[in-house]
Amino acid sequence: MRRFSLWLRGKPLVADSMLAFGLLLLDMTGLADSDEKVVYLVIGGLLPLPVAFRRAYPRAMAALLLLFAITTTLVNHLLGDHSIHPALLALGIMLYTLVAYVGRVEGLLLALGLAVDSALSVTLLDQPVLSTVAFGALFYALCWTLAEFNGARHAYDAEVAARLAVADYDRERRTHEAVALERTRIARELHDVVAHAVSVIIVQADGAGYALRRDPDAAEQAVHTIASTGREALRELRRTVALLRTEHAPDQLPQHGTAGLARVVEMMRGTGLAVELELTGELDTIAPEVSLGVHRIVQESLTNTLRHAGAHPKAWVRVQRRVTDVLVEVTDSGGVPVTVPAGPIRGSGLGLVGMRERVAVLGGTLSAGRRHDGAWHVLATIPLSIESVE
Repeated sequence: MRRFSLWLRGKPLVADSMLAFGLLLLDMTGLADSDEKVVYLVIGGLLPLPVAFRRAYPRAMAALLLLFAITTTLVNHLLGDHSIHPALLALGIMLYTLVAYVGRVEGLLLALGLAVDSALSVTLLDQPVLSTVAFGALFYALCWTLAEFNGARHAYDAEVAARLAVADYDRERRTHEAVALERTRIARELHDVVAHAVSVIIVQADGAGYALRRDPDAAEQAVHTIASTGREALRELRRTVALLRTEHAPDQLPQHGTAGLARVVEMMRGTGLAVELELTGELDTIAPEVSLGVHRIVQESLTNTLRHAGAHPKAWVRVQRRVTDVLVEVTDSGGVPVTVPAGPIRGSGLGLVGMRERVAVLGGTLSAGRRHDGAWHVLATIPLSIESVE
């Protein structure tokens, strides 16, 4: 049953069609009490139909079902048939759908329509006023309350999922950057080993060539030095290259440039952080080191905003490629920390320090602090030239 429930959760049309079929079977139980059985069958077949598409087209199906309900009342009045259609319970289901999946305004409009339908039923079909109004009010209030509860739960689950996605993405990014930092260290070590060894070999080879005829012993010693230095360099080279054999597929590497920035902003928006992104200039052709620096500054700044900018945070991100550098500016709405359903995303406490170090390595400048209006402002400039990075 659990597997079947999970399967149905991913196929709303199938689940709603089953619900509509159940309403159809329920409606057929009142066929014996009707004097106009053909009309009853037609109406009983139409009433559950909008339920099958209630989540695909909630507004349209709600309007169609309300129209069916009012038409049923008018037709029964004209035919003098006072039989009741149990499938009209679909009106409560549709009210639940609008409130839970669309909004309270649409639900209120449908509730007004249901009040009109109830008034017509009491007036034209001579239904008892007290019982009709009491049952309708209780039933629709129950549907509305259930929709509020489930809507809040769905919003909570969505925010938790979004925040977990941000946390996972942040962890993956930090892991990738740690690997990149280690690779850079290994590359520097490799450069030092090879450059030192080659320099020694060149000097000793020149000396050996010069002393080959005048001082054979010195030339022999130089050759031995060349051989031992070459062997040591080869061992170091093999050890270092072995650490670099693991390769990442291109689709597994993190995106930078405009695509990476858009991905970070979209993930942050999923957590409830309103972000406005402004990109100016050709950002996809800048050096990977600079692009990674821009990406990291934006990500860290938005993460800090999510942690510290209050109950309804908002951030403005502006990335502009200028003639000689890239300008990165992130401003938030300010505020005080609040408790969120998913709990705060824990950080290392070194985000600002890390941004300063990254910008310093890239040869740029960074300023960060709170403005007089309480908003936190981060401003960074990163040179475009590769020489400044090296």
